[in-house]
Amino acid sequence: MSAQDEIEQQTISNTPQANAEPIRILDENGNVLPNAEVPDLSDDELLSMYEDIKLAREFDQRAISLQRQGRIATYAPMTGQEGSQVATSYALDDQDWLFPTYREHAAKYVHGVDLASILKPLRGLREGYAVPDDVNVMPEYIPIATQVPQAMGMAWGFKLQGRTDEAVLCHLGDGATSEGDFHEGLNFAGVFDVPAVFVCNNNQWAISVPRERQTASETIAQKARSYGLEGIRVDGLDPLAVYKVTRDAINKAKDPAGDELRPTFIESIQYRYGAHTTADDPSVYREENEAEEWREMDPIDRLGNYLRGEGILDDELEATIDDRIEAHIDEALGEAENAETEPEKMFEHVYDEMPARLQEQMDELNALREKYGDEEFSEVLE
Repeated sequence: MSAQDEIEQQTISNTPQANAEPIRILDENGNVLPNAEVPDLSDDELLSMYEDIKLAREFDQRAISLQRQGRIATYAPMTGQEGSQVATSYALDDQDWLFPTYREHAAKYVHGVDLASILKPLRGLREGYAVPDDVNVMPEYIPIATQVPQAMGMAWGFKLQGRTDEAVLCHLGDGATSEGDFHEGLNFAGVFDVPAVFVCNNNQWAISVPRERQTASETIAQKARSYGLEGIRVDGLDPLAVYKVTRDAINKAKDPAGDELRPTFIESIQYRYGAHTTADDPSVYREENEAEEWREMDPIDRLGNYLRGEGILDDELEATIDDRIEAHIDEALGEAENAETEPEKMFEHVYDEMPARLQEQMDELNALREKYGDEEFSEVLE
């Protein structure tokens, strides 16, 4: 199925907002579609969103290069998905909580996690992985779908405590919808009417397994029917559409007196342009020209063209944005690479009380450090 066919595919109704066609605001050239409602964002907010999407794209390319150089560990690229990530986080209020997967680097950044803190764990540093004191972002989830029931649990807690100004947004991939945790989390969310939004980033591939092997239903959004949730499909390469859909869902989640159940399940239709991770070779399982079809609807081009058509963006401002992005990433990388830590910290927070075998490993490490010195020991390891 081509990219355009997937975006325009008709679906079976499952809620009053059946989403027979994914919600879109901008066409592939950045023009507002007939009868589309542009979200109420100021020029500054639109420019900020555009800059963050471009920053995410540049950060992604730099991170891939860093991994190839051995300067960070295995990395999960997000190119092709950053527009949806940024837009969903723009739809959140500061007090809302974000539950990311291992790929939501841009979503975490927009909701308050600084770039250096995203890079530090990839360099083996514990610093940067814990939840910051002033940022409502959970650490990234590596096991598939485990975050779904946990996000539901936090949202249920908000409801039980009468905290009606807080909601939870949980990211997951299309592959996660095949996991039991997905079923359990959404089932509880519907039964207990929790203030949560679940965003399925349908990038067409769960590593090497295509979307059509994940479910027998025509769309992933239809799964919401089973749990009594509202299911919505949106063009995940259209940042304005993703923002509007997510913002509406967040507002509904915070409205306990509303006529509809508060939780929403959003299928954001995207495409992973590159590899699943830097340890993956996508050419083994998909056609090389497949990504190029989706690039014709690239979120940066679409939003950029819209901003230029509205007179909000020009070449001079674009150059300024690009310079600011490069400086920001350089600064974050410098901070991450200059961060220092003690090797013993790799043994901390694994067990409440360190077992003997782990103590032996730490003693062996320290003996080698004492024998060679840290600098020479590092050369020995290399």
